Amino acid sequence: MTGQQRVLDVLVEAVDTLTEDFDLIDFLYRLSTRCVELLDVDAAGVMIVDQHGELQLIAASDEHTRLLELFALQHNQGPCVRCYHTGQAQLNISLTSGAATLDFGPFAAQARTAGFTVTHALPMKLRHEVIGAVNLFGTRLRRLSDTDIQIGQAIADVATIAILQQRTIEQGHLEKAQLQAALASRVIIEQAKGVLSERYNLSLDETFSAMRTYARPHHLRLTELAQHVIDNTFDGDFTQTDTP
Repeated sequence: MTGQQRVLDVLVEAVDTLTEDFDLIDFLYRLSTRCVELLDVDAAGVMIVDQHGELQLIAASDEHTRLLELFALQHNQGPCVRCYHTGQAQLNISLTSGAATLDFGPFAAQARTAGFTVTHALPMKLRHEVIGAVNLFGTRLRRLSDTDIQIGQAIADVATIAILQQRTIEQGHLEKAQLQAALASRVIIEQAKGVLSERYNLSLDETFSAMRTYARPHHLRLTELAQHVIDNTFDGDFTQTDTP
């Protein structure tokens, strides 16, 4: 599949946000994986602001990145946090440079431990409203090209429009209620991942992939599937992907 086709796929996926049964978490997860596919990066994460004005992790391309992003939030530091507060892209930050990471001490060290050497952050904003940021990580010390920056920002813009559009469809003027519901759903999904990971002896990344594969043909949202697992009412085998 060509890069142009993948960009087109992102736009097509964005159109799906107009439907009533749109799954925000799954969409943002797909966007994070699209960043890895399209850009010269190895991992990506998406953070959005909750109703209290605090950043929360909503999606990541893999489990290691999810934990790193949570670490950044706990320490309130890193390019993604700065990007959200300033509304400006943070590009080509060498995690091996003391000067470049002067304000990111513990985060930079944790990122290096995870194998990353460079990071970038792109704002999720519409006009003057900033609702989050997309964080990108690379294991090789290479600068993003102008084309990659444009594509990355386009993906961040698509995510922003999708979230704001979904707010309008589902909650009208109660804009932040939908985001809070998504964040709460993410907690349930993480709990279910832990349960299923132990039950099937899979990694958390493998578990999440299997949950997504199971949910779609069974017409379940990820949150619904996760809630069944938490409530111990899930009696299927989510490793089986045949449609019902």
